[in-house]
Amino acid sequence: MCYDVVIIGAGPAGLTAGIYARSKMMSTLILDSGRVGGQLVSLYPEKGIHNYPGFETIQARKLSDKLYAQAESMGCEIKENEKVETIDNGDQELLITTVKGQYHAKSVVVAIGMGSFKPKKMGCPGEDEFEGRGVAYLLPPKEEIIGKKVTMFGGGNSAIDMALVADSVTDTVIVHRRADFRADESTVKDLDASGIRKVMNANLVSINGTDRVESVTVSQDGQEIVIPTDLAVINIGISADLEDLKRWDLELTKEGLVKVGFDMSTNRPGIFACGDAVAYDGKVKQITTAMGEATTAVIMAHKFVKKPYWA
Repeated sequence: MCYDVVIIGAGPAGLTAGIYARSKMMSTLILDSGRVGGQLVSLYPEKGIHNYPGFETIQARKLSDKLYAQAESMGCEIKENEKVETIDNGDQELLITTVKGQYHAKSVVVAIGMGSFKPKKMGCPGEDEFEGRGVAYLLPPKEEIIGKKVTMFGGGNSAIDMALVADSVTDTVIVHRRADFRADESTVKDLDASGIRKVMNANLVSINGTDRVESVTVSQDGQEIVIPTDLAVINIGISADLEDLKRWDLELTKEGLVKVGFDMSTNRPGIFACGDAVAYDGKVKQITTAMGEATTAVIMAHKFVKKPYWA
């Protein structure tokens, strides 16, 4: 079978691409190297998303579930844990080779987000030693942290949102290395209205304990402060691995992101890209941005494949 479009990545951009492809009655396959949901389920499943239109607040995992369900209901074929290795030119088609097999496609939409990613580390004493024993990079489910003292490290939306979740069931502290948070103003307002203790202009010195984490030491204004804690959650960003893009012969920026035109086209005919993996002047990394780019990418793929008279 030769699919009208193969979408690589099953995060918000990839699932949106699938939904729009099926609205155009394109035969559609979505491949993901991991689980459906992308960063929504891999990095902050418990996080509440407050700026997604149509929902006052929706948990990241639930938003992923809704997108997944809609894509499936519209007839997208979705395969998890199937990493794409190469995208080769065939006879008027593209040949996608994965770790499990090969697929033929008339067009491809690359929507891999930040690719294979892992949380950034602080690099302080005790971090590696206590990982899984009081050091985490995602906030565990609320029922697992009731009664535990939680210290969150980070200053973005994700860190604050996770701190607010923790604060709903237990004592919570947030530590940030700067004087101001980089999160949205509305998120900071929610933090200010909460009972979370803020420790600003502070750097993590060490994570302390015997069998498990018992405290963290931070440096603030030249003085060291010991904060008793049972769980240190580090949320300072991710390290992305976008090496796949090089193997797929896509033209990249110096930052390693895909160069796209206004129509989300790449340097390879029939291959379009969208989401966090692409770069252009004025690019803003938001879920809604990725979805808009996915819409454009699929409409352009439809024109490329079907060549409608009005295109």
